[in-house]
Amino acid sequence: MGKPSSSGQSVATLLNSAKEDGTLSPAGAGAINIADIGEQIQMGIGVDVDDVKASEVTLVTMMPDDSGSIRFAGNAQHVRDGHNLVLDSLGGSKQKDGILVHCRYLNGFVLYPFAPLDQVVRMDSHNYDPSKGTPLYDQSVVLLGTVLAKVQSFEDNGVPCRAVTLIITDGADEHSRQQNPSSVRAIVRDMLKTEGHIIAGMGIDDGGSTDFRRVFSEMGIEDEWILTPGNTPSELRRAFNVFSQSAVRASQGGASFSQTAAGGFGN
Repeated sequence: MGKPSSSGQSVATLLNSAKEDGTLSPAGAGAINIADIGEQIQMGIGVDVDDVKASEVTLVTMMPDDSGSIRFAGNAQHVRDGHNLVLDSLGGSKQKDGILVHCRYLNGFVLYPFAPLDQVVRMDSHNYDPSKGTPLYDQSVVLLGTVLAKVQSFEDNGVPCRAVTLIITDGADEHSRQQNPSSVRAIVRDMLKTEGHIIAGMGIDDGGSTDFRRVFSEMGIEDEWILTPGNTPSELRRAFNVFSQSAVRASQGGASFSQTAAGGFGN
């Protein structure tokens, strides 16, 4: 289930460790334990634990939608700008040396695995041209499995680690083949139960066709961590800004993370 990471721990080892310490329930483990998903997770693992010198680590993960409807709605540049705004905000954090960022597009392309802020790639017209489908459930499981495994790698090495994850879509699932809302929810619930994760959803208005609060709620995401911006540049920028502020607050560690998690986007 994936080759060993640079720290010598394979994805299978990390997920087994999560099962053994009770982080991952049988339902959550069952959702992740399918053919080929380990290799997909491995692609996002990134930097070796030993190469991170911070005493505490915050993982910030984004999954921008790269479906064709983003381009058709004229939102490609707004999504690029939103992702880059988050990077800029995190770069201004006093704890930036302890922040690792990972970006995987909704159709599985890894823009960059977990890496320090000074090594990540900004989104531009060359590396983001939304033209694919919407495998929301399949890729959410891959993304969450990656975050869970990365947190486990730090925890297994005695480094406190918390994570903030954002899933972005402008439509309902249409192309998942292996997962469903229940399997995503099993993993989300396991992660939230540890009180070390914030998992957020952003549903970009598609003309009212999709009830994003229902979609994300069925995936286990708590209502206070759901953003539903309208389909305008100003609303999209505001939504990404709200997420970036939450991520920066969460990166302060300790009580700041707990307070941010409890307060949602309204905090």
